[in-house]
Amino acid sequence: MKQASTGHLTVIGGGLAGCEASWQAAKQGVRVDLYEMKPERFSPAHQLPHLGELVCSNSLRSNAVDAAAGLLKEEMRRLGSLVMRAADTARVPAGTALAVDRQQFAHFLTKTITAHPLITVHRREVMRIPDPDNGPVIVAAGPLLSGPLANHLQNLTGTDNLAFYDAIAPIVDAESLDMEVIYRKSRWDESGPGDYLNCPMDKQQYEHFIADLAAARTVPLHAFEEPKYFEGCLPIEVMCARGPETLRYGPMKPIGLAHPQTGHLPHAVVQLRAENRQGTMYNLVGFQTKLTYGEQQRIFRTIPGLKQAEFLRFGSIHRNTFVCAPRVLTSSLEMRGKPGLYLAGQLSGVEGYIESAAMGLVAGINAGRQALGKVRLLPPPATAHGGLLHHLTDADPARFQPSNVNFGLFPPLPRKIPKRDRGRVRAEDALLAIDAWHRLLT
Repeated sequence: MKQASTGHLTVIGGGLAGCEASWQAAKQGVRVDLYEMKPERFSPAHQLPHLGELVCSNSLRSNAVDAAAGLLKEEMRRLGSLVMRAADTARVPAGTALAVDRQQFAHFLTKTITAHPLITVHRREVMRIPDPDNGPVIVAAGPLLSGPLANHLQNLTGTDNLAFYDAIAPIVDAESLDMEVIYRKSRWDESGPGDYLNCPMDKQQYEHFIADLAAARTVPLHAFEEPKYFEGCLPIEVMCARGPETLRYGPMKPIGLAHPQTGHLPHAVVQLRAENRQGTMYNLVGFQTKLTYGEQQRIFRTIPGLKQAEFLRFGSIHRNTFVCAPRVLTSSLEMRGKPGLYLAGQLSGVEGYIESAAMGLVAGINAGRQALGKVRLLPPPATAHGGLLHHLTDADPARFQPSNVNFGLFPPLPRKIPKRDRGRVRAEDALLAIDAWHRLLT
């Protein structure tokens, strides 16, 4: 027997974000129609008919609460996340990481969602986004969104606001940079200190760097991907393979970057650009790459000034449909100019399974509240959920790229904390804040 309910919500996509969004709305007493195209049609990456299928890995990364990824998981647990219940139920030994049996994980999600009296699962493909005037709609169709639904979303967001490939450069923690080696200067700008940090290389350092790069291991393409690289955004290892001087005439060009104190012109320069307004994290300009994470850390730490660099995000290039969130979304994940239409999961502009589920959680809470005539409520900024939302809505639209959760997305700590204690302190503060927010929701 169906439970009595008020309000109605449509969710498109039965992945982690769609399942989490449906669960969060149904918990509030909202009736949910969840649409999943499998098994009527499978994407090139999917094989199982279950909801919540993990494709690329069984690892959901760190489970330690003093790491940003682990903190996000703990916040989700405290908010009653179904995805975290499934992950904890299907967990397999993996040290401090949270790894799961993928089939057991998907089976748990499918069984729990289909058994909920307020959730109706429709196994068919949606070609067009329903009108949100008839009730809130969440689109959580995943990073491989294509076909008529992708075309409709592109029409709604604007052609320039929907991307189909990530080209992501690594991000490093500002406090881990060696400012005795690095200097601040913008190319050709003699009027001030400049907006870029510069890591200078001499000829020998450059030659060692490109030799390491040429021999490095890369991540193979998935079967559903094609090597779709754009000339203006090539992987650095692809540029390197075109000749030993290619990088010196590309992203590592030294022209216009003489040292402001000595006047010396380096042989090559790696430039870093601030990734946020607080200047707590920096992007390696032009360093989008398919190198494995281990190789990125090993090779990029040979760059002068980056010997002790802490990587908040590694570079990547892969197939991923996502919107330019700062232009398209409000802080509740609602589309600007389209009240009642929400985006969740990787489509909203985050990277990673747990981040996708977390955005499904936020979208489900707020779309459910809207269906019940309640005001939207946002997680506090100094939480992992709040940090991700801040990235989606406050990043520079011209340079926006999806991101995993990391402490660089959080507001600066209000007090000086020793480096070894910062993760713990952030976690303590965040969990107090998320508990308070949870009480407001209930």
